Amino acid sequence: MEPSSVRPADEAEYMVRTYGSTLFRLCLVMLGSESDAEDAVQDTILTYLQKAPSFADAGHEKAWLITVAANRCRDLLRRRTRHPQLPLEDLEAYGPDREECGILEALMQVPPRFRVVLVLYYVEEYPMEEIARIIHRSVSAVKMRLQKGRRLLEEIYRKEYL
Repeated sequence: MEPSSVRPADEAEYMVRTYGSTLFRLCLVMLGSESDAEDAVQDTILTYLQKAPSFADAGHEKAWLITVAANRCRDLLRRRTRHPQLPLEDLEAYGPDREECGILEALMQVPPRFRVVLVLYYVEEYPMEEIARIIHRSVSAVKMRLQKGRRLLEEIYRKEYL
């Protein structure tokens, strides 16, 4: 089913089925809250439906959605600077064992500008050039953020979980 040839309700369902889990994982890692991540994904899909952009291929469509979702997450983070985040202990439900949960907990402590690059590179397997385009930074900036993000993640993990 081609999204441009269907009704908005069907198109929204198509977008959620096709990109929902990717967007949700990204938003969950950036926001640290399942409900906030769901809201950010919903806002992203609504933005897509309102703007009705056209893309050359599915890769461009996915990159656009990830960019919109990441921007929405940054907006939410700015608004809740005075409010505490989801307690890290609550994230244990997302990992099958304590060791994996420790990595997720450590990742949640990495600053968002490094966290999003780590997720896009290691979880979503985007090349550095694409990540640079998505976050509006140079490839060298992406490389530096990956390097610093890995170092921060390792320091946090060693300090807290080993």
